[in-house]
Amino acid sequence: MSTDKNRATAAAILPLVGGPDNILSIAHCMTRLRITLRDRSLVQDEALKAVPAVMGVVEDDTYQIVLGPGTVARVTPEFEALVAEGRSTAPAPAAPATPHTVTADELAAQGAAIKNARKAKNSTPFKLFLRRIANIFVPLIPALIGCGIIAGLNGFLTNMGWVPAVVPALAAMASGFMSLIAVFVGYNTAKEFGGTAILGGAVAAIIVFPGVAKIDAFGQQLSPGQGGVLGALAAALLAVQVEKWCRKWVPEALDVLVTPTLTVLISGLVTIFGLMFVAGEVSTAIGTFATWLLATGGAFAGLVLGGLFLPLVMLGLHQALIPIHTTLIEQTGYTVLLPILAMAGAGQVGAAIAVYYKLPRNRSIRATIKSALPAGFLGVGEPLIYGVSLPLGRPFVTACIGGAAGGAFVGLFNQLGTAFGSTAIGPSGWALFPLLDGKSGMGMTIAIYAGGLAVGYLVGFAATYFFGFTRQMLTEFNAAPDAEPGQARDAEPAKEPALA
Repeated sequence: MSTDKNRATAAAILPLVGGPDNILSIAHCMTRLRITLRDRSLVQDEALKAVPAVMGVVEDDTYQIVLGPGTVARVTPEFEALVAEGRSTAPAPAAPATPHTVTADELAAQGAAIKNARKAKNSTPFKLFLRRIANIFVPLIPALIGCGIIAGLNGFLTNMGWVPAVVPALAAMASGFMSLIAVFVGYNTAKEFGGTAILGGAVAAIIVFPGVAKIDAFGQQLSPGQGGVLGALAAALLAVQVEKWCRKWVPEALDVLVTPTLTVLISGLVTIFGLMFVAGEVSTAIGTFATWLLATGGAFAGLVLGGLFLPLVMLGLHQALIPIHTTLIEQTGYTVLLPILAMAGAGQVGAAIAVYYKLPRNRSIRATIKSALPAGFLGVGEPLIYGVSLPLGRPFVTACIGGAAGGAFVGLFNQLGTAFGSTAIGPSGWALFPLLDGKSGMGMTIAIYAGGLAVGYLVGFAATYFFGFTRQMLTEFNAAPDAEPGQARDAEPAKEPALA
């Protein structure tokens, strides 16, 4: 996208979310512009969805506008600039809502109702805690992706024997961030939980400091990096609590000297003589369990993981996997779980294509699918989930079946000894190909992952085509949106299979 186009997209979005004065905060993740609103009622959802660059909207703890990877990182600064400029002037007039067909409005309303219900259910203390944990790791994803791709390029050049002088430089670029990831986790943890970010980073830095190798704890010598991101997370959480205690009891005149010192000292001692050992044992257990699970029951494990990932996303429980992915990447260089979980997106794509062919007269739904499929192939599934399969109901279930089949395919090869994974978290679908790594060569790794996607597409399509619609659903949705009332319920063709 050019700068002008990015600014035009931001300018189109701003009045539809209530203008500059309705924006309290702005952030973005891999695919979504996340804004906190002063007045939710000022948002024009349908007009917003009609903006060409907008793939969908999601309402959670923030209002999230799905723009896709790359685009969101370019549009967000333009949006922030427009908000800053607009706050000193009168808000821009709201753009008129673009008309939609009746069926699309009904699906959008159902999708919004489902999202609102999910938001209410996900507002439990445990799920809110998981969301905050996710907020710690999401800002790290761009660096994980960049370093992961460089690591893959480095491995390719090494195997081919090309440009040997460049290989050490690429290795340094790929490994530098991962060697210090604990520091970034500690920094983000303290920031997220209300502490001083730099103190969280300072305590977490103890974990990766080479000098800890001279320290004995629990009868064994510590090793730099022991405990990894889990240890950094725990250390920073402890630092936040110590800092808050100090702020409460230390006199204000001494606060600037005493509070940072006590925070690092107390948290550091507990980290060295407790958390590093405990977190190290937990991290090792996670890696051992993941390896054992896929080596002994890979096909079944893949079936379960691939089939349940979309429901986990709907329940907000998928956020618990982010520290696990990061721990596996830290230990082995890649996470074996992500390629299996990515199969859920393949099942979703296959299901959407089946919906497209099952509803030949519904131009509204077909247009939504046609515009959202490219993003779906690249692993951005929100537009298809919230705009098509979830509101329809049964296609969401059949999409999960497709994901289960693809996950079983990938898991089977893990069970047969061809283990591989992703060197970063965040991307999915075709966007995951540059991040794949394994011990059986890139050719075999890419072939297995591509085979899993193909299985997910085909099974998701077949399950949806034959079992994703009842006769009543076909009668209701397979009608031209501009048909007269007497024509809007065209009879289903006799050749369609009977669906209970």
